[in-house]
Amino acid sequence: MTSLDDVLARMKQLHPLLIDLSLERVERMLAELGSPHERLPAVVHIAGTNGKGSTTAFLRAMLEAAGKRVHAYTSPHLVRFNERIALAGPKGAQPIDEDLLTALLSRVEAVNAGKQITFFEITTAAAFLAFAENPADFLLLEVGLGGRLDTTNVVAKPALTIITPISMDHADKLGDTVEKIAAEKAGIMKRGAPCVVARQTPEVDDVLAAEAQKRGAPLIRWGEHFDAFAQRGRLVFQREDRLLDLPMPALIGPHQIVNAGTSVAAALELGIDERAIAAGLTGARWPARMQLLGRGALTRDLRPDCELWLDGGHNPAAGEVLARTLADLEERSPRPLALIVGMMGQKDAAGFLQPFAGLTRRVVTVPVPGAHMPPVKPEVLAEVARGVGLNAVAAEGVKEALEVAARAAEGPLRILICGSLYLAGHVLALQEGRETQSN
Repeated sequence: MTSLDDVLARMKQLHPLLIDLSLERVERMLAELGSPHERLPAVVHIAGTNGKGSTTAFLRAMLEAAGKRVHAYTSPHLVRFNERIALAGPKGAQPIDEDLLTALLSRVEAVNAGKQITFFEITTAAAFLAFAENPADFLLLEVGLGGRLDTTNVVAKPALTIITPISMDHADKLGDTVEKIAAEKAGIMKRGAPCVVARQTPEVDDVLAAEAQKRGAPLIRWGEHFDAFAQRGRLVFQREDRLLDLPMPALIGPHQIVNAGTSVAAALELGIDERAIAAGLTGARWPARMQLLGRGALTRDLRPDCELWLDGGHNPAAGEVLARTLADLEERSPRPLALIVGMMGQKDAAGFLQPFAGLTRRVVTVPVPGAHMPPVKPEVLAEVARGVGLNAVAAEGVKEALEVAARAAEGPLRILICGSLYLAGHVLALQEGRETQSN
């Protein structure tokens, strides 16, 4: 019997490039499959640089608390590929069964008949089949890269679009200024479909406003139409016509106030009541976003007074919010900090690491196994870290890095592993006592 790994391996051979932004191939593929993208549940399309996954997690929890059946499409996966496709079920959305996914991918592969198509395009086509053939009320559809030419941008009439905070990332694909990147992200806006916009820098806000006017998309903007902030241990959400006193979000960090507030605005636009919104804020779960790892294969060898945290943040904006989160943790619960970092080669490593200067005693750099693009070699990354004023050494892997990091303090210690979602997936697999599936 053909395994999921076998089918995925064949899919990767259908195009010489991992990323080739275009809609032509996927539109051809979907037409040959009977246009499943035209038979989807109500679509909420989500783009942005940071916060897409957390915003999706909050909104999904809110919708499910309101009794809605929800599909979700996210990327990349952390441990197993089927995590990308979550299908609605009696216990909420769950990763698609691997046998069902293998069958769907085989159907798509047969229809494609060897024609050139990227891995993300052909797997997205299979996901659309799954979403079209299984009933749900909503599909939370996360953009893979950019927006305008992203494979997911074949949905002509979404119920709602969301744009999370935009910053510099993937400049080689999306443009070398934040304004160009914002214009690409704005490509998911559709005429008549409201667009909820998270807090942005002024230059990004200007681009999004101009693109919305051009595309005929009504904007619901942070700072103009709604606001959210923490006050006395509660999340306060303000809109022109209402004020909500809500619990603080389950996901940790000051940046999660922005993601949570954006999700609340989206949920209200979709008609979700305050009770379900509150339940979603406290019930949302999203691995590798300032996740405190409990007992497992990695943590059992650490001293009992060591905390091990995991985050997939990997660009300068993520570095800034992680540093603020760690500073908040230090204020509430002081203890020395050590970082374990692995990064992909096309990322701004110095920009990501710079905010941690003065916060951490030791940085240990590691390779990133299973990544689809070349990572930064640990020795090179350690040199970059030293260049921004950090005390850095290289290690051969995560387990060795934990041993080195643990020597940063004799007493209580906080360790954060960060720099890559691929590294985060590898860590979660190690914690579970298994290996990662190739991304």
